[in-house]
Amino acid sequence: MFISFEGIDGSGKSTQISLLKDYLESSGKTVLVLREPGGTVFAEQIREILLHSKDHINPISELFLFEAARADLTHNVIKPALEDGKIVLIDRFFDSTTAYQGFGRGLDIDTLIQINKFATSMLFPDITFYLQVSLEISELRSNNKKRDRIEKSGNEFFQKVIEGFEKLSDMEADRFVKINAEGNIQETNELILKIMKKRLL
Repeated sequence: MFISFEGIDGSGKSTQISLLKDYLESSGKTVLVLREPGGTVFAEQIREILLHSKDHINPISELFLFEAARADLTHNVIKPALEDGKIVLIDRFFDSTTAYQGFGRGLDIDTLIQINKFATSMLFPDITFYLQVSLEISELRSNNKKRDRIEKSGNEFFQKVIEGFEKLSDMEADRFVKINAEGNIQETNELILKIMKKRLL
């Protein structure tokens, strides 16, 4: 099973992934946790460029850097893990690219979707948990965090990203599970586990 977590910064993705990993492993499952961009030596090098480069990176170059990292991770790590029967949990996948580079940066959505499919050889998550938080909550939770290059893109950009995630979750309602993540950690975790227990039956 392949499960992705999506949402803007401050939505609690990494915390909820860790909690779900603990639950699944306590149930006897073998779990692999990954993040995007990253997960391979090559992809981690791209991550460093994308998040910490001091140079301006135009949206198209940014897109293809993400896709290069994604293709490497998908083919060298994710697919082999799934073939071995592991449950793969990933912090961001191609929906982030559609939301950030498509809706946020203004690149053509249909073109992006086709590029995403090509980079992953049509691999889709079985479940995508979209952790919904407002921009205000995101900023409050990220106040003391050092911001990377993308996180410095401004409120107008992130409002477009939020709207993008909402549209994507409506377009692919069979795959997306919307989770209100504005409550505390335990409340959000209980909502996720309620869904997971049904899917694992």
